[in-house]
Amino acid sequence: MTVRLLTNIGRLWTGNDVCSNAAILVHNDRIAWVGRAADLPQSVPGVVDDIVDVDHVENLGGALVTPGLIDAHTHPVYAGNRYAEMAMRSGGSTPSAITAAGGGIGSTVTVTRGTDPWTLCNGVRERLRDWLLSGTTTVEAKTGYHLTRDGELADVRLLRELEKEPMMPRVHVTFLAAHVVPPEYFGRQRDYVEAVGAWCADAAAAGADSVDVYCDEGHFTTEEARWVLASGRNVGLLPRVHAGAYSRRGAVQLAAELGCASADLLHHTSDEDIAILARYGVPAVVCPGTALQNGSLPPVRRMLAQGVTVALGSDHNPGHCGITSMSLVVSLAVAAFGMSVGDALRAATLGGATVLGAPDRGVLAPGRLADIVQWDADHEGAFAWAFGLKPRRVWRGGVPVQ
Repeated sequence: MTVRLLTNIGRLWTGNDVCSNAAILVHNDRIAWVGRAADLPQSVPGVVDDIVDVDHVENLGGALVTPGLIDAHTHPVYAGNRYAEMAMRSGGSTPSAITAAGGGIGSTVTVTRGTDPWTLCNGVRERLRDWLLSGTTTVEAKTGYHLTRDGELADVRLLRELEKEPMMPRVHVTFLAAHVVPPEYFGRQRDYVEAVGAWCADAAAAGADSVDVYCDEGHFTTEEARWVLASGRNVGLLPRVHAGAYSRRGAVQLAAELGCASADLLHHTSDEDIAILARYGVPAVVCPGTALQNGSLPPVRRMLAQGVTVALGSDHNPGHCGITSMSLVVSLAVAAFGMSVGDALRAATLGGATVLGAPDRGVLAPGRLADIVQWDADHEGAFAWAFGLKPRRVWRGGVPVQ
């Protein structure tokens, strides 16, 4: 049993409110007490009989403290890079020209399939470590660059095993075999959709938490997405959908119909779509890095005004965005989406916990996981200024990781 007292917290952003001159008492991996330091009890039943007997006291020097950040949308299991494609896109090349030059998702599939498991694992491990060291304690991580049954299931198991290692964030694994149609299924898209639906039970058994479908132009139709998502939901996977990244194809309506855990990206979203998200309680995951790359920003302030739950994601992937810092994502959300710092932080903590179905994190409160970040600042407004605010220290389950 370990009891840790974090004190001299200048400003504590709990996820729900702000407390000045605060303290946090941690018992093993959970928060036992949180509040103003002046109100710290002399004893906490079942935790410590006398506060002077705590195992560790850490003075945080008046710093800002928040819950560990949550990245609600990432694609970290890949090999190689697509830097040349990024340069082409920045110069005005069309998607068809990029594909003709050997770019696109298919190029990552080819390289990932040809990479040995050890090298692939090391690359994913480094990315996940970067997330944790930048203050992100939970990462939603998708498969989707093998597009074979055995390869996708191996990716699920890889993510589950990496989560057990030291210096790793918590991982929510999403099965995204329905990313694009692989080359061996050219002309047989329906066969591939049926195959992915059949793989969902195996993905759940391997440790996946969610199933996702890229429902957009050049990917999968709403009917195909419905088949895969329903198959996943039937075996206990949370359904979520890439919606409106490049066009409006009815994915938001599908997300409402199926009760999806989230509708993601939403670069092309109408007032009608927003009303549907609000009416049916479907959270939105928005990714400012990719939205800026695509030159199309989702109407986040209108979503918030209509009561839609919003979460933030980096959309880290080899073809658009290499961000592994959720503090940078918060900064970009403030600058690009017009979110307040409070709304952006809430989307990067409580919003992420909501879309991942993880009520044990995202807020600093008794009984929640002690995923905590001390920042190199004394006020949350620094997120809007720093564009990548650095943490001074990160605790995952009450254990310091740096």
